[in-house]
Amino acid sequence: MSQLRLPFASLSPEAYQGLLATNNALAASSLGLPLIELVYLRVSQINGCAFCLGKHSQTLRDSEVAQAKLDCLAGWRISGLFNERERAALAWAETLTHVSEKGAPDALYEPLKAHFSDVEISDLTLAVALMNAFNRLAIGMNL
Repeated sequence: MSQLRLPFASLSPEAYQGLLATNNALAASSLGLPLIELVYLRVSQINGCAFCLGKHSQTLRDSEVAQAKLDCLAGWRISGLFNERERAALAWAETLTHVSEKGAPDALYEPLKAHFSDVEISDLTLAVALMNAFNRLAIGMNL
């Protein structure tokens, strides 16, 4: 295990508390905790954040999401375990996580409208941005 490079939470407490406040707000959103956590876990898989992989896998298990679903998350496109709402959210999460490569095309944004309200699309987009920020903190600071 690596040593923490800097105690970022205590060095930048106001900024870090802002991230935690955003996390708490999203956990209470109408998206539902299991969907938010699936998105967090998928983003963390893409980014290779071991700390977040463990944290969000455990939260999903505690929320009684089936282990088989967690096992198939990286292959959600070909798995029958994910509904259309989850598929739209996961596609958007992957797109935004790889935004520098392909942007955020309408072809992936438009399907969100069939499954989410405008508020939920906003919350989902914030959730993806937040998890990418947390992943970069954890990886960058050896958490």
